[in-house]
Amino acid sequence: MEAGHLRIGLVQMACAADPARNLERAAERIEDAAARGAEVVCLQELFRSRYFCQSEDAAMFDLAEPIPGPTSAALGRAAAARKVIVIAPIFERRAAGVYHNSALVLDERGEIAGVYRKMHIPDDPGYYEKFYFAPGDLDFVAHPTARGRLGVLICWDQWFPEAARLTAMAGAQALFYPTAIGWSPEMPPQTRERIRGAWETVQRGHAIANGVFVAAVNRVGIENDLEFFGNSFVADPFGEVIARASTSAEETLVVDCDLSLIEKTRRDWPFLRDRRIDAYGDLTRRYRG
Repeated sequence: MEAGHLRIGLVQMACAADPARNLERAAERIEDAAARGAEVVCLQELFRSRYFCQSEDAAMFDLAEPIPGPTSAALGRAAAARKVIVIAPIFERRAAGVYHNSALVLDERGEIAGVYRKMHIPDDPGYYEKFYFAPGDLDFVAHPTARGRLGVLICWDQWFPEAARLTAMAGAQALFYPTAIGWSPEMPPQTRERIRGAWETVQRGHAIANGVFVAAVNRVGIENDLEFFGNSFVADPFGEVIARASTSAEETLVVDCDLSLIEKTRRDWPFLRDRRIDAYGDLTRRYRG
């Protein structure tokens, strides 16, 4: 049976133009979250820079860094100093001309305990990520840590039930979604609320369908043609939102998660038991029509 509690910290930031300043501020907020009892602290997608994928500009590849590199070193020191686990998204330079939208899992010693590379890469107006990132190839895994088994997915991954399911099936007790999602400044309020509502609803559905905690952390602020809408939140295995940040302010949420709810919820809603794995072969096809 799952036991104990996990205190999650989510760092919702506005990003400055200077990557060094963003890294410094992230380390400060990790320290603040840890001082408030957080055991796992997650930063937002591509937190070291403003969201450069709004256009296709080869000069932006200069923002990428290797693993290990400056971000893993700086945040590894922050993790070790406070004995916390840090989930740190990174623009990864894997090799010359090969880049990924990735996330590090740094353990309480500050060492790299896991790496995830974003699997689903969008290509939409204002989100030209296929120009910059190769699809991930490290599969959907649950990273074992001293605080439990943690699943890490990134932004566009949050819309795909298959990603959540496979990560939960790997043993993840919590799914973390570092995110950069916003709307255009001229978008009417009704459309904004529909987008925000859909974004939250699909992730709450992952919590329910898999009986796990879900933690999504978004950025805030206006960057060129996008206004990021924050609303970072944590949902429990019943899909109820137990904490939510604002739409526009920088915040660090620290949320207590009762891991015993995983067992309790799965007993009441045995979705994993009742899956018809013998009938799902067509999921490997693009479309069945």
